[in-house]
Amino acid sequence: MLEIRYVWEFPVRLTHWVTAVSILVLSLTGFYIGNPFFPGGDGAYVMGWVRFVHFVAAYVFLMSFIIRSIWFLIGNEYGSWRMFFPWATQKGRANALSFFRYYTFTGKKIPYEVGHNALACLAYAVIFFLYLVMIVSGFTLYGMYQPGGFWDGMLGWLLVPIDSQWLRLTHHLGMWLIIGFVINHIYSAWLMDVKEMNGTVSSMFSGYKYINPKDL
Repeated sequence: MLEIRYVWEFPVRLTHWVTAVSILVLSLTGFYIGNPFFPGGDGAYVMGWVRFVHFVAAYVFLMSFIIRSIWFLIGNEYGSWRMFFPWATQKGRANALSFFRYYTFTGKKIPYEVGHNALACLAYAVIFFLYLVMIVSGFTLYGMYQPGGFWDGMLGWLLVPIDSQWLRLTHHLGMWLIIGFVINHIYSAWLMDVKEMNGTVSSMFSGYKYINPKDL
């Protein structure tokens, strides 16, 4: 008999969707900033508005990252920082391998997980590190346009060991890596929803999953 279990707490769900929207806005505006395909004319301040939207989305992304980071420390077991270390146990490593084989169509059986599976946790550890890289590189570049300002004072020293062009390249490359992750994330969530039929996708709206105790 199925039981309904509260898995994803509200701050986890909120930051998930805020981050998703922020990534979409940041990617669209960032692509335009790097390649302004619509120059504007007759006094149109296109680039200025695009940069403004990009900066606002960056602050929203930063706040979402901070809230999610706090919830790593005080959230339930499914949203805890401990989920990032499945490789620390033999079972975790075996589960990660099983999920990798399943995702790549080289294996048919997968272990059941209530929260994130072991392979997803490894991917999330990488993506959250990439988020941090994007935040640091982005606000360092932002600080260049306000010498003596907050971000210049906080992160301007990075421009000494790292040339600004390399920083821009890192920021741009990070955007494409995140876009690649988003595509894979949507595919994986849909696949697990179809395979396990436990409300994987809907749980990111409601917080609840349908659990069969026999599968645990």
